Amino acid sequence: MAADIVALSAAIAISVSAVATAWAEKEIGTSAIGAMAEKEGLFAKGLILTVIPETIVIFGLVVALQIVALGG
Repeated sequence: MAADIVALSAAIAISVSAVATAWAEKEIGTSAIGAMAEKEGLFAKGLILTVIPETIVIFGLVVALQIVALGG
């Protein structure tokens, strides 16, 4: 029973962080494409800002690994 709760908690940590990352990248990507349509020189800044939300998934992975390590 306890192993099931640990696995479910780790899955929730990963899935919520993945959904948050997808939402953030959608919003930032849309804005970056709009900005690049007006000024092509903003490509590098748009690319960097699109990649930054990936850290949210990394944080989710770290939390999930800690849950599994402490629960198992």
